[in-house]
Amino acid sequence: MSTTVGKAETTLKEGAKKGGLQEGDLAPAFDLPGAGGEKISLAALKGKKVVLYFYPKDDTSGCTKEAIDFNALRESFAKAKAVVVGMSPDPIKSHDKFRAKYELSLPLASDEGKDTLSAYGVWVEKSMYGRKYMGVERTTALIGPDGRIARIWRKVKVPGHAEEVLAAAKAL
Repeated sequence: MSTTVGKAETTLKEGAKKGGLQEGDLAPAFDLPGAGGEKISLAALKGKKVVLYFYPKDDTSGCTKEAIDFNALRESFAKAKAVVVGMSPDPIKSHDKFRAKYELSLPLASDEGKDTLSAYGVWVEKSMYGRKYMGVERTTALIGPDGRIARIWRKVKVPGHAEEVLAAAKAL
């Protein structure tokens, strides 16, 4: 499945030359399955602010804390006219268990093929204890109603992050 079309494809190529997507770039389109049988696409969210947060794995300590923080602020994001969507390479079954276990109501998109994760430049080589492997770099993109990236946070540290993103969404 292609995650980019038209101008987004061009923007992605330009962004890759600069070291990844940049603020002001057109956000790459996506259409992915979500937890609870949802279909999640950027096109369906057109005209809204979108907080797209990428996380490495369901039910791990940092990812759980991040999901709980964003979920707790869902009403505040809604008042700021923003929709929060989490995305990881985990399968739908994992997302469903994760949402049920922590009573999460925010949409979680599954990108098992890693096309969208790659398009956003968050599927990267990582290293732990000298071992190199591919994984998701914790990143959040705030996409404006015009479909452009208004703000991007890379290598996110979880404490206070959801509140910082909410402040940016309110200001947009």
